[in-house]
Amino acid sequence: MSRVQLALNVSNIDEAVAFYSKLFNTEVNKRKPGYANFAIDEPPLKLVLIEGAGGGTLNHLGVEVETAEEVVAAEGRLSADGVVTTGVDDTTCCYALKTETWVSDPDGAPWEWYVKTGDAEQMTNSIRTGDEPTQCCAPTAVSESVAFESVAIGTGPATVTGCC
Repeated sequence: MSRVQLALNVSNIDEAVAFYSKLFNTEVNKRKPGYANFAIDEPPLKLVLIEGAGGGTLNHLGVEVETAEEVVAAEGRLSADGVVTTGVDDTTCCYALKTETWVSDPDGAPWEWYVKTGDAEQMTNSIRTGDEPTQCCAPTAVSESVAFESVAIGTGPATVTGCC
């Protein structure tokens, strides 16, 4: 089962967890300092909360799938349709191991297409090829926390400095 992911910046993680637990009638799935996520069955949603000064703003959107093959297939389909992607990478970020690709919509909203492949103990982002970690899902507005080059669909490179 795939599901849409919504990552929000929140000003108070404790208040946000309490609110979203009530709103979706479910308990938090993963809780770390300044970070929480919910795996909501109905409606199918992965809700990610990232604490910081930019509370009440969008961090990024995503589609969580079940296998790395689905990520590769989505990246191939998007690329073939002229959508600029970051390519597929195995990353460590937001307390998870992931295989992912990123795109941005025409207005710059970042979308992550990913599968979680394991748990990790770091919030920082690194591509699992020996790169130095960089901050991910920073507690600021999307334009600062998940940086994409503003490009028209199908032109120029898509770049990302954040994840979740």
